[in-house]
Amino acid sequence: QVQLVESGGGLVQAGGSLRLSCAASGRTFSSYAMAWFRQTPGKEREFVGGISRSGGSTYIPNSVKDRFTISRDNAKNTVYLQMNSLNPEDTAVYCCAAGSVVGTTSGLYMYWGQGTQVTVSS
Repeated sequence: QVQLVESGGGLVQAGGSLRLSCAASGRTFSSYAMAWFRQTPGKEREFVGGISRSGGSTYIPNSVKDRFTISRDNAKNTVYLQMNSLNPEDTAVYCCAAGSVVGTTSGLYMYWGQGTQVTVSS
């Protein structure tokens, strides 16, 4: 079992940056592919980044490509989401998730954090 705790969210002006962190419990963090999703009320959960177990492969959807970067530090049991050039449309609750493989579908992931709120003001 893996417990995930996100941090780093907050209020930022448009054009600003934030780095989200997701700390995992347990000694098997490197056994899991990790991902970040975001969700706003009334919308489906949206995949915004995924990373393989070793960190050697990353996946960023076109919707946030060139602005978002995902990385992980297996020694620290932590996955990060660097978000640059933020705009109000990025406002959402951001959640990290752990699964056996990386994919864009939320159903692939077995463990989820509670999420951290990101609010971008115009």
